[in-house]
Amino acid sequence: MSETKSAARSGGMNIDSKLVRELAELLAETGLSEIEVEDGDRKIKVARQITAAPAAVHMAPAAPAAAPALPLPVAAEPAVAPVDANALKSPMVGTVYLSSEPGAAAFITVGKQVNVGDTLVIIEAMKVMNPITADKAGTIKAILVENAQPVEYDQPLVVIG
Repeated sequence: MSETKSAARSGGMNIDSKLVRELAELLAETGLSEIEVEDGDRKIKVARQITAAPAAVHMAPAAPAAAPALPLPVAAEPAVAPVDANALKSPMVGTVYLSSEPGAAAFITVGKQVNVGDTLVIIEAMKVMNPITADKAGTIKAILVENAQPVEYDQPLVVIG
C-alpha cells in the first residue's frame, strides 16, 4: 500500500524502496553525501546532510590562533607523498577487505612477492565483491589501507616495488 502512495506522489513512478534503503546504507558506510543511480528512464538520487560541515565552518575563524601548529603536519606530508606516487589506486568507491572472508589470512603482507594478476584486496561496492589485482610484479612495500575501511576513487591502496 505504501508503494501505491509513493507512486501517486511521484507521478506514477514505481519506487523500489529496497534499493533506496541499500543506497542509504551505502551512504552511511562510505561517508558520501550523495548517490545517484540511473536505470533506463528511472533515476534515483539519495542524499544526506552532513551536520559536521557547519561546525567546521564555524571553527574556521578560530583557526588563525592554531595556524602556527599547522605547518608541522604539512611539512611531514611531502615525505608520505612519494610512497603514494607508485601506489596501486582504488578504481572505485567502496569498502576494502584484505582477505576473502573474516578470519581468513590476508591476500598480501608487507614483503610478499606478487605477480601480475594476483589478488591484492577486494573492494565491496553496491553489495558486489570486486577483486583488485596487481598491475605489475614485485614486492609489497606498504599496505596503505585497513581491513573494512571505506575507500574513495583513486585512493592509494598498496605500494608494489
